[in-house]
Amino acid sequence: MPDLGALWADLTDLVLPVECAGCRERRPGLRHGVCPECVAALDGLRPRAVRPTPAPPDLPHCFALGPYAGPLREALLAYKDHGRHGLARPLGALLAEVVAAAVGGARPVTLVPVPDTAAAARARYGDHLGRLTRHCADRLRRAGWPVRVRRPLRALPRPDSVTLDSAGRAAAAESAFRVRPRGGPAADGTAVVVLDDILTTGATLAAVGRALTASGLSPTVAAVLAATEKRHRS
Repeated sequence: MPDLGALWADLTDLVLPVECAGCRERRPGLRHGVCPECVAALDGLRPRAVRPTPAPPDLPHCFALGPYAGPLREALLAYKDHGRHGLARPLGALLAEVVAAAVGGARPVTLVPVPDTAAAARARYGDHLGRLTRHCADRLRRAGWPVRVRRPLRALPRPDSVTLDSAGRAAAAESAFRVRPRGGPAADGTAVVVLDDILTTGATLAAVGRALTASGLSPTVAAVLAATEKRHRS
């Protein structure tokens, strides 16, 4: 795997507010977006293959940096829901690490971010995954990877997935995406990587995978920052 750089160099570029994005603690004199303890926790995560149980049909092979918990969860929430857009750069760098692990070696890569609906983009003051994708692509390119970003899908209005159960997520995802009329298949030997921030039931990534396959751009793998873990009742 190529050296994608130290996470600390990115996180220490962030200044203020004094509340850590990873643990939400307010510390006197904290001048970075993430405290050293949370940086160490994030830097210690290693991408691995993940799969929800049960997995929906047509779900691509998935890789995640870590579970949706701890500093990773808090940093994602701070970035997506609390306007901490300065976290896009380090989170994008972490996503690049996941892509590198998922693809398995430097080769041409086409990154396809899961599109946001217009309403979601307005609520988050922009396309949050688009920002992550740009930083992910930049980091991979600096490490010597030939990278192209494509947006062959359009997101249609749908209910907020937070309010839905597994069946509701699957139904909403099935009609959530339309293929744009332009595009075409990727060049031979290119890895097509679908990007998302969080893997839950897998319904969205499965729907994206089907839409891409129908357009001739079959996904090789999906890369996400975090994956939810099924809780077992004792």
